[in-house]
Amino acid sequence: MRPLLFLTAALAGTVGLTTVRAVEPVRFASGAGRVSLVELYTSEGCSSCPPAERWLGQLRDAPGLWRDFVPVAFHVDYWNRLGWPDRFSTRGFTERQSAVAAAWGTQSVYTPCFVRDGAEWRARAVPSPAAANGVKAGSLTVDYDGAILRADFVPTGGAPAAYELHAAVLGSGIVSKVTSGENRGEMLKHEFIALALTQGIPGRDLSLTVPNIVGVPRHALAVWVTRRGSHVPVQATGGWLD
Repeated sequence: MRPLLFLTAALAGTVGLTTVRAVEPVRFASGAGRVSLVELYTSEGCSSCPPAERWLGQLRDAPGLWRDFVPVAFHVDYWNRLGWPDRFSTRGFTERQSAVAAAWGTQSVYTPCFVRDGAEWRARAVPSPAAANGVKAGSLTVDYDGAILRADFVPTGGAPAAYELHAAVLGSGIVSKVTSGENRGEMLKHEFIALALTQGIPGRDLSLTVPNIVGVPRHALAVWVTRRGSHVPVQATGGWLD
């Protein structure tokens, strides 16, 4: 179990992190058909990113949200040097993007960058369910009470393998007024921003708190499993916490 709650600590002095936000216990389950993980690598300091974030925000009302796909926006920090420090960005998210890109055989990264199921994705269309193509990944079930998360994964066919569990608390309905940098004067709206990220092993309790951050009116949980050492999601699930 390796907690990576780096963003929770980073936000403490910048956006009014006070206490852990309480949530009612919830259970999310994927079913056997594969649920896609859609990642967006973005930054408030990138002038090309607002259209991509608006598109991601539209998925909030898509019928397939949480059932067919799970969206996560990771804010990277390499735009911060150009005059606007993105309060949601972390070095850890930048390193994650670099690792994903390296799996494609490239060392270059860019924003906005969409990734679907571990592969570069340029089609801005509501993701069709992977299960429609006959992809049966297995069942991922998650229980979460706002502090402890436990996830169990039963792969289709019960094939033995070593899996890693990844979980992120997401923030939605966020509004940021940018006063410098490439997006100076813009009022940016964000959905599905990763606020805290951790990883562990399916079948074991994992500590993950919902940070109470000023200006984050709604929260969600995204959970996915990968084979050990891989960035390619095998199965995903999630849902709203508020």
